[in-house]
Order: sequence, then structure tokens, then C-alpha cells
Amino acid sequence: MKKLHWFLGILCSFSLIVILLISSFEAAMYADFGFYEKEYEKYDVLPELDMEMDDVMYVTREMMAYLKGDRETLEVYTTVEGREQDFFNEQDRFHMAEVKELFIGGLHIRWGALAVAAVSLLLLVCMKAKLKFLLCRSYQIALAVSGGLTLLLGIAAAVDFNAVFIKFHHIFFDNDLWLFDPAEDYMIRMLPEGLFADMLGRIGILFGGGLLLLLAVSILLGRKKN
Repeated sequence: MKKLHWFLGILCSFSLIVILLISSFEAAMYADFGFYEKEYEKYDVLPELDMEMDDVMYVTREMMAYLKGDRETLEVYTTVEGREQDFFNEQDRFHMAEVKELFIGGLHIRWGALAVAAVSLLLLVCMKAKLKFLLCRSYQIALAVSGGLTLLLGIAAAVDFNAVFIKFHHIFFDNDLWLFDPAEDYMIRMLPEGLFADMLGRIGILFGGGLLLLLAVSILLGRKKN
């Protein structure tokens, strides 16, 4: 019975970490659009596109709404290089449709993780497990594993972000349509690699901060129990 308690506790903890990870992605991407404006200034995106900041931010908001499922098609007409036109081309639409599937899939996984955590917790309550001690220790075990993996990924990204970026696309996409030509494609000019590196750092701060906060809570509750 104790082994089952530990299994459910660790399962609940990993589910909580998955929820935190996906929520960190969502918050980093959507909580503050001022981040994108600063990134566009940092990487001199406006001269590359020959666009005004208001127009670039309009495209950004519409693109992000599409990724979240708030609009059906990725057609955004605005002023680019002095003329009114659709900012996105067919390759953009194909690749972003795949990215949308990944993002929406992640949101579904979060709901699944929430269900797993709730069921695990309910079973532990029904079995009258020592919840406070069990959940605190289970989270610390889950954190040791997930924190180690996160640290390795962070080190790899810091050493060679480009290699990590390419590996990510090879894992999640079965084609090479994520490779764009800046001379022909507006979207890749708007989204330079540096922006993705900064976004990963932003996600890492949110995720790492959340993990540490939960660790502090688990330690505090454990001390109170003792």
C-alpha cells in the first residue's frame, strides 16, 4: 500500500510540473506583448521589413491569436514595403498550422495532467495517506528529476542555441518547411533566431521560478509537519 501511495504522490507531482511547464510557455508567449516590441527593436526588425511598429505588432497579435485557436486562418493584410498585402505566404501558413497543432496539443496535455493530478490526489485521500509528508517528499523527488533535465537543456541552449533549435524542429516536424529564406519570407525576418533564444530564457525564468516556489512551499510544510 505504501508503494502505491508513493507512486500516486510522485505521479501527482510530475503532473503538477507538466502543468507549470505548459503554463510557463503560455504566460511567456501571451502575458506581455511588450516583450515582442522590445525584441523587434533589439534585433532591428522594422528596417528589415520596411514596416511601422504598429503594423508589426498587429501582425504579431493576429499570429498569436491564430496559434491559440482564436482565429481560423492566417491571413493578415497590412502595409509591408510600402504596399498593402498579406504578410504571410503559403509556406508560412503550412508551418504555422503545424506549430498551432503543437501548441493546442500542449494545452490539451495540461488538461490531462490536471485530471491525473486530481485523480491521484483523490485516491490518496480515499486511502487516508499522509498527504502533507507524502506530497512534499514526492514533489522533491519529481523536482530532482525534472530539474536535472531542465538544467541540462538550459546548458545545451546556452552553449549552442542554434543546435538545440534545429534539433527541436527535427524532433517535432517531419519536413523541412520550417527552413525559410529571409530574402523571400517576411515572417522569418520578423522572428529572428535571437527572439526565440530570448523567449526560451523567459520561459526558463518562469518555469524555474515556479519550481523553486513550490520547493520552498514543500520544505516549509515539511518543517511544520516535523
